[in-house]
Amino acid sequence: METDLYKTIEDAAETTTRERSSKFYAFAWPVKNEEEIKAHLDGLRKKYYDATHHCYAWRLGAAGDMTRANDDGEPSGTAGKPILGQILSAGLTDILIVVVRYFGGTKLGVPGLIAAYKEAAKEAIDCSRIVEKTINTEFTVRVPYEAMNGVMKVIKEMEPKVLSQEFDNVCEIRLSIRAGRAKELYERLKKCEGAEVEKI
Repeated sequence: METDLYKTIEDAAETTTRERSSKFYAFAWPVKNEEEIKAHLDGLRKKYYDATHHCYAWRLGAAGDMTRANDDGEPSGTAGKPILGQILSAGLTDILIVVVRYFGGTKLGVPGLIAAYKEAAKEAIDCSRIVEKTINTEFTVRVPYEAMNGVMKVIKEMEPKVLSQEFDNVCEIRLSIRAGRAKELYERLKKCEGAEVEKI
């Protein structure tokens, strides 16, 4: 797999499963930071205030190096960990999965809980649209107006995304390109007459 690619989900998904008399509502969201995660959790706790448990797991960062799992009162390792396991086995990041449980009176036992939370998380992922995204590098290029042609030629040939541009006596352009091609773009822009290139 190319190192400047990662997988996440495109939009929110919601599913419901039953295990004996317990009901499990599973929610999946694409998220970028812990503030978004907190907002989703707070919203669910308000909406399903009478639920027995709000168990969740999340993974953040293009490399997926930030993770957390929470059992919310279920026996240790029976809820958050199986949810996180599904996120990891699907190879996803920038994702939050919350499983809200309404206890129906019949205890499921440790193996039953693990299976139920795993299944609920899997269903939420299966209902989500998985998308592949690139890890991008951004640059700011400053160049005198009269020397713009060289920079524009590189941009036309390498096709980075132009995030913003200001044309004046000194022009400033913000560019974004996938990480695997960033070094080549940087070196080519640096060779342009009068160009100052700064990595953001």
